[in-house]
Amino acid sequence: MNSRERVLNSIEFKPVDRVPVDLGGMASTSISAFAHPKLREYLGLKKVRSLVYDTGQMLALPEKDLLDMLGVDVVTTNGVYTNAFDCSFMFQPFDFNKRLYAAVWDPSQFQILPDGTILQGASKMPPSSVVFDSEHGGNPIDLSGELEKIDLSALRRRIKEYAPDREALKRKCQFLEKVRSSTDRAVFLNGDSVPIGLVGGLANGTMLCVLEPEYMHELNKLYVELAVKQFRETFYYYKDYVDIVMLSSNDLGTQNTTYMHPDLIDELFFTYYKQIIEYIKSIAPHVKLLLHSCGAIYDLIDIVAKSGFDILNPVQWTAGGRSYKEWKDRARRKICLCGGGVDSQYVLPLGTPEEVYTQAKEVASYMIQDSGFVFCNIHNLLAEVPPENIVALYKAAADTVVS
Repeated sequence: MNSRERVLNSIEFKPVDRVPVDLGGMASTSISAFAHPKLREYLGLKKVRSLVYDTGQMLALPEKDLLDMLGVDVVTTNGVYTNAFDCSFMFQPFDFNKRLYAAVWDPSQFQILPDGTILQGASKMPPSSVVFDSEHGGNPIDLSGELEKIDLSALRRRIKEYAPDREALKRKCQFLEKVRSSTDRAVFLNGDSVPIGLVGGLANGTMLCVLEPEYMHELNKLYVELAVKQFRETFYYYKDYVDIVMLSSNDLGTQNTTYMHPDLIDELFFTYYKQIIEYIKSIAPHVKLLLHSCGAIYDLIDIVAKSGFDILNPVQWTAGGRSYKEWKDRARRKICLCGGGVDSQYVLPLGTPEEVYTQAKEVASYMIQDSGFVFCNIHNLLAEVPPENIVALYKAAADTVVS
């Protein structure tokens, strides 16, 4: 069984020969650019520039030799670059004030202040930081005025005027075909997501849902119309080159519960996801669709599955007082879980390698039952995680016996 077969079998609840593993398939299963060189050095791999493909979260693109070393079954692409083969020539050197041997897509986006702080738009990274951040995490807290909204008239004009860039689509298809033919790993496509979610941040977005549900219905009807129009011109052409598509990132949970009542979330979001997914499946039935949603969303598992999503990530069972066993039992043969491999808030960053290995192996052994599981951390491997703990995490998956 090759990596692609292993991943797709698991998503479809079929038998697998070992636990399928992800690292860097998307920007929530990846690794910090500060942790990346330490991991490579610990594993004895050649020193290379860390390709910081997501500068907001400061994530590094894991190279093919690192994927090989950790037994990873997935490669990532956005149709422009990938880690299925060497794309380092596409990136330009940038050392983040001599803190990283790294390269980025566009160094001109950064401004360096006299004290060493690096600015990236409205976000900043002080000399002691390992990520960019913005005030209040980019979420407004002054809600005394009008709630922020998306202009529906402008969105209608955008839909009416939409026309695909045929040359860009041709180049993307050619690149995806090259990715597909260069690897037997599952190809994970990013960048073709739908914008359904909380408008204007967590506070603003939840208030809109509760106070103006009619507006949210109208907005998401338009998003469905736009998505169908776009996907008619995209999925149809590159459906044979990709295995998994990150369709939406819509964080719906806090550390303790969902942001809103599950029924309201279903009505305002998943009603419309379902329409989009039904259309995609009509033209690309073999492509697997993933929802990323952080937090305590145990009560949404059935809703997510019924809407047609194939995969749910990051499986944050450490939030909401539910165990990984409860998450698995609720999702069993309904939806594939991607993530949840270890307690990422305490055990992974603070525990010993032995503690990481023990818990991760226990989790993997249970989660792989009836298949429907792709192993990785709960969200990204952060800068503070010791390399020996990362190695222990992936060794646990490799050592898990699949019955």
